[in-house]
Amino acid sequence: MDRVSALDESLKKTLGPATAKVMAEHLDLHTVGDLLHHYPRRYEERGQLTKLADLPLDEDVTVVAQVADSRILTFNHGRGQRLEITLTDGSGRLQLVFFGRGIHKPHKELPPGSRGMFAGKVSVFNRKLQLAHPTYVPLGRVSGDEESTEDTAQAVDAFAGKLIPIYPACKGLESWKITKAVDAVLPRAAEAADPLPPALREGRGFSSLPEALLKVHRPESRADIESARQRLKWDEAFVLQVALARRRYADAQLPAVARRPVPDGLLDAFDADLPFTLTDGQQKVTGEIFADLATEHPMHRLLQGEVGSGKTLVALRAMLAVVDAGGQAAMLAPTEVLAQQHHRSITDMMGELAQGGMLGGAEQGTKVVLLTGSMGMAARRQALLDLVTGEAGIVIGTHALIEDKVRFHDLGLVVVDEQHRFGVEQRDALRSKGKQPPHLLVMTATPIPRTVAMTVFGDLETSVLDQLPAGRSPIASHVVPAQDKPHFLARAWERVREEVGKGHQAYVVCPRIGDDEDDDKAKRKSKPSKEDEAEKRPPLAVVEVAGQLTKGPLQGLRVEILHGRMQPDDKDAVMRRFTAGEVDVLVATTVIEVGVNVPNATAMVIMDADRFGVSQLHQLRGRVGRGSAPGLCLLVTDMPEASPARARLGAVAATLDGFELSRIDLEQRREGDVLGQAQSGVRSSLRMLAVIEDEEIIAAAREEAAAVVAEDPELTGSPELRTALDALLDTEREQYLDKG
Repeated sequence: MDRVSALDESLKKTLGPATAKVMAEHLDLHTVGDLLHHYPRRYEERGQLTKLADLPLDEDVTVVAQVADSRILTFNHGRGQRLEITLTDGSGRLQLVFFGRGIHKPHKELPPGSRGMFAGKVSVFNRKLQLAHPTYVPLGRVSGDEESTEDTAQAVDAFAGKLIPIYPACKGLESWKITKAVDAVLPRAAEAADPLPPALREGRGFSSLPEALLKVHRPESRADIESARQRLKWDEAFVLQVALARRRYADAQLPAVARRPVPDGLLDAFDADLPFTLTDGQQKVTGEIFADLATEHPMHRLLQGEVGSGKTLVALRAMLAVVDAGGQAAMLAPTEVLAQQHHRSITDMMGELAQGGMLGGAEQGTKVVLLTGSMGMAARRQALLDLVTGEAGIVIGTHALIEDKVRFHDLGLVVVDEQHRFGVEQRDALRSKGKQPPHLLVMTATPIPRTVAMTVFGDLETSVLDQLPAGRSPIASHVVPAQDKPHFLARAWERVREEVGKGHQAYVVCPRIGDDEDDDKAKRKSKPSKEDEAEKRPPLAVVEVAGQLTKGPLQGLRVEILHGRMQPDDKDAVMRRFTAGEVDVLVATTVIEVGVNVPNATAMVIMDADRFGVSQLHQLRGRVGRGSAPGLCLLVTDMPEASPARARLGAVAATLDGFELSRIDLEQRREGDVLGQAQSGVRSSLRMLAVIEDEEIIAAAREEAAAVVAEDPELTGSPELRTALDALLDTEREQYLDKG
């Protein structure tokens, strides 16, 4: 059997169809290799009992404990029997219950003084913690009996020294069943192809891959576990970074037209009219972008900047430089509201320079056109004509830009705003509209910790804008516990009235729209958990909240609503009225999350704030405090004080540092959520590596990977690495890597 196919063998063949089916459906394990990379979550030391005092309610647990007593009780006038077993570990007690005909086997196998491994869901009965009908494995008797033979004592010693692997399990497949399955395939680990080049392995003192797999599944000591984990983390980090390094190398080989700013052109005219100077951060990042644009292979740059750090200005200057150099620039926005907002703010910033070829337009100006799906036929036809003739140097649009009909005269730069909202095919479709690959600038206001940037956006060079422009005001944030302290909510509405009284405006954000379609969805959702009273009701809705506010605390103020299911023209009209100051309070969904810029809006009340993610709250908050008056953000929640949701809101209120919040966000959520749907492939390849904790490993692996690829781009000298790479780059992960 060759080295690859041993691990590619189906689990159906090795373990039988029934077990293989459960593993495939619930754990996404299909081959021997998949199972060998299904690592234990933790290890129990026999001889060290799990603390029963810390058992979580309503969760599946695995405990190793000793039987304190065991008794059979009858009920229902002697017709029914129940076996009750009490477990102990010195820290607490746990009751096991078995009913019916199934009681005799555990009664016999689990006498007092014996020990076992037990798994089930923790519930409460008669104020006692219990597991009903748990699955179990007897682990022998631990006896202080004088009569115990020397053999038994030796067996107990051997037993006490062992580490029991506890695997991530699922219904129908407990941890020890997985242990048995791993035992069946573990001999195949010897045939695992090692992706780390020998020089790297020796240089860092790593064991071989077969040895690491053996140690992680059947460790003799804690040191075994540690060395295996380090080695396996390196495998994941290194193979992924090699894939990204090859991607960067391939991109560097592509041809592109160098776009250098022209003296006395559009950019210089624009800069001359700027009423302020660029921040140091904006100048530094602009330098990086302009250096990339001047090369003859495509720029691939991620620009991440805090909400309000001036990313749009940096992107606009890059677009103007490209127009000066004879090319066109396209900006892709995720929503119509944002596309219209960008179009408005860019034409405002450019003034007469945005009216090239029009009466009153500047001599060196260009046309800035908008292209969205809901535009009228005539306006759309004109926009398409302006693009194909080159009349329009800049186009701002939604997915409508990607359609087949859209043709460019010479597309030189693509700017993607809020990158995580776009799928791979959409980005590629726009890039393919250039005669040669255009330069690519990807922007996000969601701060990304350095490690995630190196992993998820590892094929992009990264620029960070972390300075706010002068004149921006601080934003005060407070949690409003509406359930615990209703008078705090009343005060929140007073604060909104006070801001409006000073001539300012406010947002009220709700998680739901509240029209019929929306309500149906809310009803269809699965039932919320019993614990949280606040979770029982549907999320607060724009339509209802706006109605309550106009009749109640905000009576007399000009209140309007905005949400994603309104007609595009209606949305635009509401935004225009709000921007012009004709609306005091805008009650909206998260359509205002990105890009909306109304400097006069100073207050924001976020209803059911616990229903939003940390990054989303930070984004929303960035809509206020954009002018010279200080901003106020009130996070309203019904969650009780001790809940994790309240802790999360407290963290948001405590800092305005988006990078700090993104770290908190990542620590509190599964990494898969952060890496997002498009990156789900990479999540499934990261079984051991923790993106946030293993920064040093990721950074070191990135350097090693770059060196390996620079020396041997096709990896002809590393067949094992190629094999590992092919396994990583299945269809799903290929899409993840195809961001560039």
